Amino acid sequence: MAKLYFYYASMNAGKSTTLLQADFNYRERGLTTMLFTAGIDTREGAGTIGSRIGLAMPAATFDGDSDLHARIAAQHRDHPVGCVLVDEAQFLSEAQVDQLARVADELGVPVLAYGLRTDFRGALFPGSARLLAIADALIELKSVCTCGRKATMNLRVDEDGNAVREGAQTEIGGNDRYVALCRRHFCEAMRG
Repeated sequence: MAKLYFYYASMNAGKSTTLLQADFNYRERGLTTMLFTAGIDTREGAGTIGSRIGLAMPAATFDGDSDLHARIAAQHRDHPVGCVLVDEAQFLSEAQVDQLARVADELGVPVLAYGLRTDFRGALFPGSARLLAIADALIELKSVCTCGRKATMNLRVDEDGNAVREGAQTEIGGNDRYVALCRRHFCEAMRG
């Protein structure tokens, strides 16, 4: 029975690296995979899943209007898909998460979704909230705070390294814009 998996973590936990390793394992066994990433994230180039350790693979992109079930079902009819892997899953809509659940339930294809649990204010992303609600398996990937404790929060910082407390939920960036922290240090930074 295929399942919907949600691998979640703070920034810099190796989500994309883990996704690319899983993709390699499926392909090494001769199985076809489909990779998706958010079209809004162009840090590695449009339609590329890239990791901080230098691994990268091309991927199909999704935006708010993408019907992922239809795209996967069309591919699956012509060339059976062994696994679907989704990077930046926090940017999925609730409806798209439901579409991915249907891929697992109706098409029998496992779906591995990787993303952030919370934004820079500590609030759930809509896609992450839906994945936490309906995924068959929730797997937390670990990152480390500067104090050595488990990092669970994503602090957005300005060009001087100061905490950003307001703004749009989505702002693409890497180490220059975000710092993974434990809850204690995140709260201290947000209080100023």
